[in-house]
Amino acid sequence: MSTDARRSSIPPRPTEPPEVQPPPGVPQPRSRITDALLPPKPPAPPRPATPPPPPTAPPAAPTSAETTTQLRVPPPPPAPDHTPGAAARHGSPFSRAPWAVPPETPAELTTRLRPVPARRPVRTVAAVACVVLGLGLIGGAVTGSWLTGDSAAEPAARSSFSAARALWHSTPVDTLFPRTLKGTGAGPGGADRTWTRIAVAPDSPCANALDPLLVSTLNPVGCERVLRATYADATASSVTTVGLVFTAADAPAAQDLRARFDKERLAERADLMPRPFAAAGTTASAFGDRQRGSWTVRVLTDAPVVVFAVSGFADGRQVARPLPVDKAMAARATSDVAQAGLGQEAKGIADRVERGLRKTVEASPGTDE
Repeated sequence: MSTDARRSSIPPRPTEPPEVQPPPGVPQPRSRITDALLPPKPPAPPRPATPPPPPTAPPAAPTSAETTTQLRVPPPPPAPDHTPGAAARHGSPFSRAPWAVPPETPAELTTRLRPVPARRPVRTVAAVACVVLGLGLIGGAVTGSWLTGDSAAEPAARSSFSAARALWHSTPVDTLFPRTLKGTGAGPGGADRTWTRIAVAPDSPCANALDPLLVSTLNPVGCERVLRATYADATASSVTTVGLVFTAADAPAAQDLRARFDKERLAERADLMPRPFAAAGTTASAFGDRQRGSWTVRVLTDAPVVVFAVSGFADGRQVARPLPVDKAMAARATSDVAQAGLGQEAKGIADRVERGLRKTVEASPGTDE
């Protein structure tokens, strides 16, 4: 082949050198002219000294069932400063031992005990002396009262007797003998009773109202006056006369008379049975000595008074063998007096009149002296 043919097959030389592409990942070199024409690149941010903490998840919203307060996680304690001069800058009391932690002060849960002052021997001796002196005074007072008697009780007893002695003429009749008496459970077998006053006798001397033998028995205490009233039961089948005998006795004399009645059982003697008050024109008009069925006589020791009651049939029938209330109320008593409940009638009315008398004596102005 000729030289021209070889030359014609060779391509012509380019006027500019071909652009060489750098491999991927290798920065492309630039000329100074290119750097001058392009805008400058912003400086790279400085690299942090410590990596940033990982992002934390936002707290979950409380559900409707959660009712307690969520506890927040406390932040981690700051890292101790070990740089020179840190202790001087912070003024920490633990600068010499940066790893030490101040001790936690425990919460005081118990009550502090107050200091007990020292006992003074002088005060102790004085207190003991006061106690001994007080016991001596009390013992002396008790001994003196036992030897000489209760001087305060004697005037009170005399005052009570003096006030009760004057009640027969200073107390309304409705107070001593109420118009109606309620006897709850006072009848045979615990039956209720109601008694109505049908007559009141004028106050009279003892000789006109009592049996002569009973008058002689009361003479040692001085029988002064007798008050009487007659009651009928709700069926008007029985009548009862209740009386108050006022005497001149003082407390010792009344106690002696009571002891004699108990010892000799005078309240059970038929010859000392009280007399009834038969008021004309009433249910008790036929209530005489032969109609007496049961009776009771009581000597009081807290007042100069003797209480009595005597019951009988309202139809005027005679009783061959009257009985005192204790025997007439016996469980196995079978007499007509016991079956009719005349013992309960006399006892029930006497109980209520006596109770009313005691209340009147207690409420009397003379007992407050």
